[in-house]
Amino acid sequence: MSESVSKRGKAIVVSAPSGGGKTTLCRRLMDELPGLSFSISHTTRAPRGQEKDGVDYHFVDEAEFKALIEQDAFLEWAQVHGNYYGSSLSAAKSQLESGINVLFDIDIQGGYQIKEKMPEALLIFIVPPSMQVLEERLRGRASDVEDVIQKRLEAARQEIEGAVNYSSWIINDDLEHALQTFAEVVTTGRVAEFNKDELKKRVLGDD
Repeated sequence: MSESVSKRGKAIVVSAPSGGGKTTLCRRLMDELPGLSFSISHTTRAPRGQEKDGVDYHFVDEAEFKALIEQDAFLEWAQVHGNYYGSSLSAAKSQLESGINVLFDIDIQGGYQIKEKMPEALLIFIVPPSMQVLEERLRGRASDVEDVIQKRLEAARQEIEGAVNYSSWIINDDLEHALQTFAEVVTTGRVAEFNKDELKKRVLGDD
């Protein structure tokens, strides 16, 4: 049996505040790195734009999601902004045991749940260069009312505060540079050495 098949795959968790750019970075990384699979989450939220069931998410109602919780069908799950999200345990287990690296685009609650069950999991946090830039990105979407934007900004502050135990932080101030750093972390597992507390203060404007 070849080494690529016999070796267990790596769980790669990517989290970021809303507007942090993680979905774009994940999609670009999937295009650039072979042998990387994307974990399709279950969610109770409605599809947005051109999202397709089974491609972007597995869209289910709340009753079905709670039934899956009772069946211990999730590797991780969380309630975020009033909706449920969860990663299939059986799908992830099958891919990882086949030597496939699996990318999880989830929030920090789910990230820490995966880390508890899979200590070898790589936790990556995509952080905006500042809260001002994040607010500009959220407003640039022109899809949220003011109340929703303020809630997302407050949630972002909480996520940045709560992500201090993520092994690697990537500042998304330039998409191409962030993508290069992202790919290096995923392929080598090496983590840049820096003071996360100082970076957190700078991003949050708490200097």
